[in-house]
Amino acid sequence: MLEQHLAVLPIILPLIAAPITLMLGRSLLSWGFATFISGWACYISWQLLATTLSDGVLSYAVGGWPAPWGIELRVDAANAFVLLAVSAISTLVLLYSKDSIEKEIEESKHTLFYTAHLLCLAGLSGILITGDAFNLFVFLEISSLATYTLVSLASDRRCLTAAFRYLVMGTIGATFILIGVGLLYMKTGTLNMLDLANRIHFYDSSRTINTGLAFIMVGVSIKLALFPLHMWLPPAYTHAPSAVTAFLASTATKVAVYVMIRFIFTIFGIEHVFYEMGMDIILMVLAIVAIFKCSYMATVQSNVKTLLAYSSVAQIGYMVLGVSLISVTGLMAGLIHIFNHALMKGALFMAVGAVFYRVGSVDIKAFRGLGKQMPFTMAAFTIAGLSIIGVPLTVGFVSKWYLVTAALEQNHWLIAALVLAGSLLAVVYIGRVLEAAYFQQPADDQDTKNIKEAPWLMLLPMWILVVANIYFGVDTSLTTEAASSASEWLFQTDQIQINNTQEVSP
Repeated sequence: MLEQHLAVLPIILPLIAAPITLMLGRSLLSWGFATFISGWACYISWQLLATTLSDGVLSYAVGGWPAPWGIELRVDAANAFVLLAVSAISTLVLLYSKDSIEKEIEESKHTLFYTAHLLCLAGLSGILITGDAFNLFVFLEISSLATYTLVSLASDRRCLTAAFRYLVMGTIGATFILIGVGLLYMKTGTLNMLDLANRIHFYDSSRTINTGLAFIMVGVSIKLALFPLHMWLPPAYTHAPSAVTAFLASTATKVAVYVMIRFIFTIFGIEHVFYEMGMDIILMVLAIVAIFKCSYMATVQSNVKTLLAYSSVAQIGYMVLGVSLISVTGLMAGLIHIFNHALMKGALFMAVGAVFYRVGSVDIKAFRGLGKQMPFTMAAFTIAGLSIIGVPLTVGFVSKWYLVTAALEQNHWLIAALVLAGSLLAVVYIGRVLEAAYFQQPADDQDTKNIKEAPWLMLLPMWILVVANIYFGVDTSLTTEAASSASEWLFQTDQIQINNTQEVSP
């Protein structure tokens, strides 16, 4: 019976569980229940990915009303791949959060944290698998409102300013997306993505369609923190609770990158977006600038969470760069990096959160001597940091290998060189933290006697991600198969739509 409704369960489970979590009240009960629900959603996501890889696209008509009149959920290899990453990270972060939030969130707000986390998971899952453009906006707002709440829960009052800035920019981005969707509906009379894609090619030269495209691309760029629309991200990641930062850095912006991919490849089409409107050049330039500008900004930060926040913006540049190359290999590199970056940045922010749990600070000076005092935490940071750099046998190397390959396939030697040069900047900012941890002595005013290793419940999910960084860097069969299938499907879908349009056109 459940198999018939498999596609809707990743949304329904956390959505229904969220108010139940709030009613449970006690922190331990709400933590166990939320973790169980997230783990169940992760298992379902795995089943959906396996099903789409073997059987193709799954379509689910909500309420029994068929598309395009009813609301449709569509699960394919692309969104199932990202959905698995989101739900897996969610489960690990919830495991990690039990001890982490004790130091960073008031006890009375613990249940609110778990409730908002499940709502955010429901929203992100809905964004990924909805087949309706308006409902994409609805789920985007569900996840965003939950995210603003999560960011504002920290005991540090600076989180309120960061959350407000995030809210303002997020609202502007969502408004742009809604206006764009409204313009598309005004011209085509439909909101179903598949139906929209089939109709929109008849209006390629329409000013209304082009304006809708512009609004959607700007709105999504704000949501994914593409340079120069990224200024909300560093404060939000810096002042949010560590568990929140680990979750958002690994999921929220990655889902927004997927939304951009979905609109480009399955609605507007690469022929119109890239070849007619020339947005590939715009995205490529912004991506390259993001890689170097934000990597440089990371090298001069003293707060390690801010350092990693700027690193996240730079890594988003790599994802968008893969999309802008307009090739199966380039898109495959971008999709792989969505998954791989979730593993890398999740482990890094968890390690930083563990340091804050024991030391009470994430300033780079607080990391001095921690290589001996917190060996497992700093070893996890080191391996995940090497993955960000792109050292062989880590997932970061796999992402950059395919990105460089995609650039060389099109004889973009300069872009390939720039990708490698960006890795050198990563060596600098990760190296600064490792130098403090392993080669510098603790400050005189630092109480080293009371500093010990993080609790095992924080170390366990952190090291699961670290092991995943190595495992998927050595055995790439799952990630490359899923990303390759998703990339080929997206390009084939775009070509089928163009052919259908040519056949129907008078």
